[in-house]
Amino acid sequence: MISEAQFQHELELIIRNGIREDIGPGDFSSLACIPADAKGKAKLLVKDEGIIAGVDFAKMIFAEVDANLVVETFINDGEKVKYGDVVFHVSGSSQSILRAERLVLNSMQRMSAIATKTNHFAQLLQGTKTKILDTRKTTPGFRACEKWAVKIGGGENHRFALYDMIMLKDNHNDFAGGITHAINKTKAFLAENNLDLKIIVEARNLDEIKEILENKGVYRILIDNFNFEDTRTAVALIGDKCLTESSGNINEKTIRQYAECGVDYISSGALTHSVYNMDLSLKAI
Repeated sequence: MISEAQFQHELELIIRNGIREDIGPGDFSSLACIPADAKGKAKLLVKDEGIIAGVDFAKMIFAEVDANLVVETFINDGEKVKYGDVVFHVSGSSQSILRAERLVLNSMQRMSAIATKTNHFAQLLQGTKTKILDTRKTTPGFRACEKWAVKIGGGENHRFALYDMIMLKDNHNDFAGGITHAINKTKAFLAENNLDLKIIVEARNLDEIKEILENKGVYRILIDNFNFEDTRTAVALIGDKCLTESSGNINEKTIRQYAECGVDYISSGALTHSVYNMDLSLKAI
């Protein structure tokens, strides 16, 4: 996984780009009718229910827009919220609050939706050893926040991008001339380039599971689009030789059954690509 410093850098890039995109040369609506020295206060109001996420990110946005803005927090990231809850107050320059408003809301609404969905999936897995993972199926330019939201909701992050973990999927294996060729070439590449990256290999059937197991150095096997019976068989074949991950059209109706097959992880793109934003508002008080 990427380092904490890299992750923080990604967040800073998101904020700077969000401000550039939304404010551009200036918030002319506020500049036109609000005095530069006007002070104000606003509350983050919840009009929905679920798991709140993005509170700490909102503080980063406010600080970037205006270091003198003051945030008083009442509800923290990862806590349950309901209609009518107030998450925080922000006070200071009225113009600054308005400049930050949309970026804060857009970010928190989506992050809260992702945290809420992740938490629901995590609850469905309670009592099993299986953990829920996200994927790279994220909104372009907003990945760091979406993966942060998954962790807030009780999930775990898969690789961040193409550079922090090796994942040999079906196309890699086919283009490389087969699974064994792909694994051997990968290990040679890592050694030549002095890279210490974990290797995940996707299997489409039980024969491919057996072939992967003939090769050393695989960290996790992705058991992709298997039914329940074949998943149980795959888990038994793999044993403690490496970790296991199920994926492929797994939803809230089937996730528990896949977990009960004994896999270590279940990955779901739905955590980030199929959510409805939580309804939040920033209201002057």
